Amino acid sequence: MKASRRFHMLGNILHFHKFSSETNGRYCMVEALVAPGAGAPPNRHPEEEECFVVLEGSFDFMVEGEVTRAETGAMVPIPSGSLHAFTNAGQAPGRLMIFNAPGQIHDVFFSEAGDPVPEDSWDFPVSGGRPGVAHVLAAAAKAGVEIPPPPAEAASA
Repeated sequence: MKASRRFHMLGNILHFHKFSSETNGRYCMVEALVAPGAGAPPNRHPEEEECFVVLEGSFDFMVEGEVTRAETGAMVPIPSGSLHAFTNAGQAPGRLMIFNAPGQIHDVFFSEAGDPVPEDSWDFPVSGGRPGVAHVLAAAAKAGVEIPPPPAEAASA
């Protein structure tokens, strides 16, 4: 088991309800509190399925270039290897339950890229923490998550 179950990353507080090591390597289950305008950049992971359940709020999900608004109660499945992203479209923090199968990639990525936060806190850090993009990209590479460059950077590369 990891030393911490709760992490802050890119405006998200991520709480592991289950690490994959606690489910015989079948899945991990993470609750996310997402600040307004925050979310996850476009990414893909060819070895894991992912499913989001909107517990509270309004989110824009992009899956393979198509954007869909998902409200409280909606489920958004992400097939393995699909390019996807999400953003909290509301004016208040929103909540998601995230399921990853088999989950090992997300166990590593979230715990490596995120800053541990107190287990009893859902407060977003005021400032500080790890370097943003470079640290997240390094953790993604280690875990097997692909985060492509933004379109402008991809065109000039």
